[in-house]
Amino acid sequence: MPEVTVPIGPHHPALKEPVNFKVIADGEKIVRLELDLSYSHRGIEKAAEQRDFIRVLPLLERVCGICSHSHSTVFVKGIEEIMQVEIPPRAQYIRTIIAELERMHSHLLWLGVAAHEIGFNTLFMWTWRDRELVQDTLEEMSGNRVHYGMNEVGGVRCDLAPHQVSAALERLPFLEERIHQYTDMVNDQQTMLLRFKGVGKLSREEVLNYGAVGPTARASGVDYDVRRDDPYLAYADVPWNVVTDTNGDVYGRTCVRIGELHESVNIVRYCLENIPEGPVRINAPKIAPDGEIMSRYEAPRGELVHFIRTNGTNKVERIDIRTPTLANWTSVAMCLVNKNLADIPVIVAAIDPCLSCTSRITLINTPGGKPGIITFDELRKRRQISDKGRGLP
Repeated sequence: MPEVTVPIGPHHPALKEPVNFKVIADGEKIVRLELDLSYSHRGIEKAAEQRDFIRVLPLLERVCGICSHSHSTVFVKGIEEIMQVEIPPRAQYIRTIIAELERMHSHLLWLGVAAHEIGFNTLFMWTWRDRELVQDTLEEMSGNRVHYGMNEVGGVRCDLAPHQVSAALERLPFLEERIHQYTDMVNDQQTMLLRFKGVGKLSREEVLNYGAVGPTARASGVDYDVRRDDPYLAYADVPWNVVTDTNGDVYGRTCVRIGELHESVNIVRYCLENIPEGPVRINAPKIAPDGEIMSRYEAPRGELVHFIRTNGTNKVERIDIRTPTLANWTSVAMCLVNKNLADIPVIVAAIDPCLSCTSRITLINTPGGKPGIITFDELRKRRQISDKGRGLP
């Protein structure tokens, strides 16, 4: 049977954001996968260079709605290190609490999406209902359900009042009980076992070769987590464990995320019960000296990296963001080979992809016929020509 190219996207019911998969198949079996990204490039890195350290944080939070605290935290901790500023212990604990609540929010959302991709919409409704408790807690602490705006250079914007701490602690037992039920469900529910086990399998060696991160890597036995291996915030003070699995498939990635939900509940409880007294911010300098830093953070999807260069002003000279989704795309392309076409949605969903925070730049054909990169001014001119062609002002 001849090979057939099956286009999926950029708009497709199984995709929540625009991305184009060119799937080359032999019958029902996938021979290879070609990815076409950059449908959502928003120029945030370039825009960040035009804003001072106060105004840049709301922008960086919008790199990704689900990982908003991740992006602002990895940025401010990098700037604080360049400034040689140490924030108060209470602020470190508050950042950790928000970080783990965000991880719970992300993993519960992911579990619902993964269930939806296999038609298990009951689990989708349950996990998103339980996620509301996490969202309510974040809203009580920060005033927002998605973009929390808690960080500032030198600490956090909001302190936690006693009634906020007690309200959060009261919700944790119910969440803990629900997470135990999801653990039992993953191990016993036939729909999940049939659609998750053995699907999208990656060995430990393949994960290391392709540079996968986060739950995708830990599900293949890679015992690596930035929170433990390059500790930041309050993680060195909190008792917790890195969750790994050896199945290396979608089932293993599900087990890792559910295990991390347990750990996040324990981390949040410990931080709430042992939060130090004292201030939540210090008066940090308005400018940062010349410096460069590779700031790392364990986001819900995996290792998030911000490369930051400062030049003695109140703005960054350069910021380059490497998101975990970008690191995991290669593993998706490889583990789809020899799988069925029907497995594409759940294998793609298993890395919890975020397209808007992945897209950076698209190579184009230059007049000479070779791929190249155009300048920002040339891009602006092309946009103006395009707008005029469509009758726009």
